[in-house]
Amino acid sequence: MARTHGHGNPKWTRDETVLALDLYFDLTPHIPSEGDKRVQELSGLLRRFPHHALASRKESFRNPAGVAFKLQNIRQVATGKGLDNVSEMDRLVWEELGGDPMRTKQLSNLTKVGISAAESLPESFESEPEFPEGRLVTELHNRRERDPRIRQRLLAARRRNGPLSCDMCSTNPNSKNGLLEDAMFEAHHLVPLSRSGARITKLGDVVLLCANCHRLLHRAITVKKRWLSVDEARNVSGLI
Repeated sequence: MARTHGHGNPKWTRDETVLALDLYFDLTPHIPSEGDKRVQELSGLLRRFPHHALASRKESFRNPAGVAFKLQNIRQVATGKGLDNVSEMDRLVWEELGGDPMRTKQLSNLTKVGISAAESLPESFESEPEFPEGRLVTELHNRRERDPRIRQRLLAARRRNGPLSCDMCSTNPNSKNGLLEDAMFEAHHLVPLSRSGARITKLGDVVLLCANCHRLLHRAITVKKRWLSVDEARNVSGLI
């Protein structure tokens, strides 16, 4: 197999490795060469990856030879046979997902959606702490939560039922000015994208949180490495 000549390229991220593992599951037990159309398609997708913008301009970055090489590395982790050039990320992703092709496919599909969504993000966009599903899925989740239409629908529904308050700490608005009282509140999705998919958000899918609790809940999910309900996050944070 041709060498990738990829010296100086960034290490493969978890998201990228999940995409490669998904292709490995689709192709196993046969690992194709760099000339295979499916390998070339994954190469093209990886070169669109939003977090390696400068590196992706290099001819060697995630080229078909490099993708085929990565598939060989994954096979070595999976079978103990073949090239002995695996990375720690290869081992970690295999340990997490090697026995679950369906979960891998789910995360792979979400990551592909995330790549397309991230291409339209402003250059100054900064991701919050990463969820267990990966960086791109985290950014897609945050992008969905920032949709002003969802927030306005949630605020209108809550006002019909009484004064606004945070569903996690029960804090009421800091301002009595009706034009400002909702400034502290944000919408949080109860169901992660990895479970719901990219479906239309229903009001039952979201809760109203103050900005502090929203960030605290996201950080708790990152620390615990699993999705948390509002009650679980309240307990983890010491609010109860």
